[in-house]
Amino acid sequence: MTQANPRPSAEPRARWTLERYHSAINAGIFEDWKIELLNGELYEMSPEGPLHSDSIDELQYYLIDLIPRHISKVRIGHPVTLFDGSEPEPDIAIVRPGR
Repeated sequence: MTQANPRPSAEPRARWTLERYHSAINAGIFEDWKIELLNGELYEMSPEGPLHSDSIDELQYYLIDLIPRHISKVRIGHPVTLFDGSEPEPDIAIVRPGR
C-alpha cells in the first residue's frame, strides 16, 4: 500500500515587492546578510575575493576613461532598480546619469 505524500512537492513562496524589500533593508533586517532581489525572490550573494575585486577595479578605471560622464555613469556594486521588480547589485553597471 502506498501512502499519500502529506506535503506538496513544491514549497509555496512569498514574492517580495520592491517596497517591502526596501522597508526590510531600512528596518535593518538584512544588516548582516548580503542579498539581492531578483524577480521578487531573495538571493544570497557570493563573497568577493581579491582577484575578483582587482578585476572589477581595473574594468572600472578603463570604462571611466572610455565613457564620457555626461553620457553614462560607471557604478560598482550598487543596486540597480529594474522594471520587473528586481534590484540586483551587479559587480559593474553602466547607467544613465541621474535617477
